[in-house]
Amino acid sequence: MARIRCITEMGMGVDVHGRDATKAARRAVSDAIRHSSLGFFRMVGKTPHDMFVDVTIGVPDPAAVDTKAVAAELPYGTVTVTAVKGGLEIPAEGGGDAIIIANAAVLVSLDDGKGTSS
Repeated sequence: MARIRCITEMGMGVDVHGRDATKAARRAVSDAIRHSSLGFFRMVGKTPHDMFVDVTIGVPDPAAVDTKAVAAELPYGTVTVTAVKGGLEIPAEGGGDAIIIANAAVLVSLDDGKGTSS
């Protein structure tokens, strides 16, 4: 089936204590979809099953992200989450926990309904 990209959203999330990359990534996705139009698919005759959500998370340590927990932030569609090197880690003064900043790119595509492959 062919896909038509409909929405691209960006978000940023921070974990101030604990160096939790997954928490920062979940917050970044939540930030992205908070101002999105994900609910519009009903207006164009689509269901949540027609929606494909591809998420790329930029964090300092991609291996530290639980991608299933990040995917659970998204309410609709077939979700794919990929963690890549990016974001920021800001060292704390005095030896405390570093601040982790994650960036999220959320790309939403819909099935074109023609049954062709792309």
